[in-house]
Amino acid sequence: MLYYLFEFLGKQYDLIGAGLFQYITFRSALAFILSLLFSTIYGKQIINYLQRKQVGESIRDLGLDGQVEKAGTPTMGGVIIILATLIPVLLLSKLDNVYIIILMVTTLWMGTIGFLDDYIKVFRRNKEGLKGRFKVLGQVTLGLFVGAMLFFHPDVTMKEKLPKKFQYETEAGIPVLFGDAIKSTKTTIPFLKNNELDYAVAFDWIGDGLRDYAWLLFIPVVIFIITAVSNGANLTDGIDGLAAGTSAIIVLTLGIFAWVSGNIIFADYLDVMYIPNSGEMTIFIAAFVGALVGFLWYNTYPAQVFMGDTGSLTIGGIIAVLAISVRKELLIPILAGIFLIENLSVVLQVGFFKYTKKKYGEGRRIFKMSPLHHHYQKMGYHESKIVTRFWIVGIMLAVLTIVTLKLR
Repeated sequence: MLYYLFEFLGKQYDLIGAGLFQYITFRSALAFILSLLFSTIYGKQIINYLQRKQVGESIRDLGLDGQVEKAGTPTMGGVIIILATLIPVLLLSKLDNVYIIILMVTTLWMGTIGFLDDYIKVFRRNKEGLKGRFKVLGQVTLGLFVGAMLFFHPDVTMKEKLPKKFQYETEAGIPVLFGDAIKSTKTTIPFLKNNELDYAVAFDWIGDGLRDYAWLLFIPVVIFIITAVSNGANLTDGIDGLAAGTSAIIVLTLGIFAWVSGNIIFADYLDVMYIPNSGEMTIFIAAFVGALVGFLWYNTYPAQVFMGDTGSLTIGGIIAVLAISVRKELLIPILAGIFLIENLSVVLQVGFFKYTKKKYGEGRRIFKMSPLHHHYQKMGYHESKIVTRFWIVGIMLAVLTIVTLKLR
């Protein structure tokens, strides 16, 4: 809204300083500051409101040190993250940008699913929350929407770099290094020199003219990624500050990719895909990082509020959509490695337990407890140490992900 207001004031009245709002870097910095201020200042008021409404977390006694003492801590704190993200985005971004629309729908949709789950747990006293099939249905529905928008919307395009012999300068001396904006289903493959994969190639062997049906592969891939990452974030939200801190590292890294991909100069220098209009996502990302950092003010040990599924499912959904939008979804196993290992620890634990019970008549475990962070708690590590070390691993994975820009 402010973007359009200052654009109008700049054109009509030549207002000094109005042109600053044309710069993505300025609006991103402002979005981060506003989000951080909202989440830290108004976050406390939201926590107090949740306490008055007795929106407390019910904790099962799993034999973990300090776990029972957390009973009654306000949950549904993900509302803080959602509001602190959306308010700056509404004020500072181009609301007609297709990527901003997709991200806002993702935030509201996943936030609603998570809110319903928390509501059932807290107010209906049903520890199971929203049934798993309804969660998956919500994730699949979002995947269908995101996949269809990214595949069919005319504003979702990319520009391929022209071979050197076809590059030229305009009469004004401006170099033209990229071709026209085109629809494309290409994505980035890490660590390879010719690091692009086209989903449409999967249909080439069938016959000519079938590339338009690449959505039959692309949309299921989007659904899978959104479901996997949102569930991974949900599983990671088990001890104070783990999910929020890890997610802030991941999102900040994706912000670098979004800014580079949307900037024709850096896209050329780093030889990455140039995705027109994708730089606008940087405003959303800055607001989201600010919201996560502000939430950590109250969520670090000992937590004054938990994000609940309202926050964790939303975080996972946003991370997945961001990665897909900047054509870096194949980097998710590296960048979101914490989410991946948390997911795998549960899958391996359950699978091995069922296998050994069937074979030996007694279930056996790989880990002392899953997800993985609880395994280390069982080993006697304090949760603040576990969180800090997971953050360090997350930073290392983020650096490795950024390095893939040039490491091929």
